[in-house]
Amino acid sequence: MNSPSQAPELSRIVIADKVTTAGGHEVVTATEAECAALAQRFDLISLSGLTARMRLRRVRGEFIKVTGELTADVVQRCVVTLEPVPAHVQEDFSALFAPDHLIPKEEDEAESDHFQYLGGDEDFPEPMPGGRIDIGELVAQNLSLSLEPYPRVPGVEFTPILEDYDPTTQDNGGDLPPEPPRQNPFAALSRLKKSS
Repeated sequence: MNSPSQAPELSRIVIADKVTTAGGHEVVTATEAECAALAQRFDLISLSGLTARMRLRRVRGEFIKVTGELTADVVQRCVVTLEPVPAHVQEDFSALFAPDHLIPKEEDEAESDHFQYLGGDEDFPEPMPGGRIDIGELVAQNLSLSLEPYPRVPGVEFTPILEDYDPTTQDNGGDLPPEPPRQNPFAALSRLKKSS
């Protein structure tokens, strides 16, 4: 997330008062500059074609429900070889926003049960400061969540590095060394009991 003083890389503001119960549709398409800034934020080699189609509608009085789908082409670094790993991202997402006065403060945890009626499938509502929702930042956050956390070039396997292991001196065909026998954690207790 960006610090409050830093402008978001992708920002599209929607005024909550203009969202109706019938709902409306919004499309967010990132510019080349926005894609480059998001690529830097998420440590991507490149990002292109980021588009999100969303439906916004008012629910339960003052809440705003946002549902949508984002698509993008990303290139990440392989966690093993650092080679480029291209991928096409297509992800559905949803979020619920509430006015600041309906979001419980941390000290009001007892009142957080107020949101149990939302149902188990919905997240805790996000605040919309000043009655504004930044659907661009919502898209950026969901793009981040949809990225492969450990991208790998096809066919590349991760081999753990073991300290003090030399396959030339081990006579087990180069496989991992056998695990040392485990001691029973209660063995020390039984020795104490026998000595007393």
